Amino acid sequence: MYTMVLSITHRITGVFLSIGSILFVYWLFALSLTPDRYAQAQRILGSGFAKLVWAGLIFSFCYHLANGLRHLAWDMGWGLEKRQARASGWAVVVGALVLAAAVIFAALSLGGGSA
Repeated sequence: MYTMVLSITHRITGVFLSIGSILFVYWLFALSLTPDRYAQAQRILGSGFAKLVWAGLIFSFCYHLANGLRHLAWDMGWGLEKRQARASGWAVVVGALVLAAAVIFAALSLGGGSA
């Protein structure tokens, strides 16, 4: 059951990252236009709701990365036992949360939190 939930979550975070890349393209496109367009994009992408989306994207990246490494280990035949798979599943979730919190904290500490 837990491997199914982690697998589905891996796919959902992958889709969320793909959709989130549209925000990055929007920012790059605004950057290539006038300073007014870039300032508008900065206001939009720095709004409270956008910050929640960014936090979700950061967690999605961290989770997708950690679970991708787990799958890579499985592809090499490591950690396939039920007990090891359960432990690595918990490690993925906890590791993704800790890494995402660290990245968000670092971003806010560097002034990325001001809109």
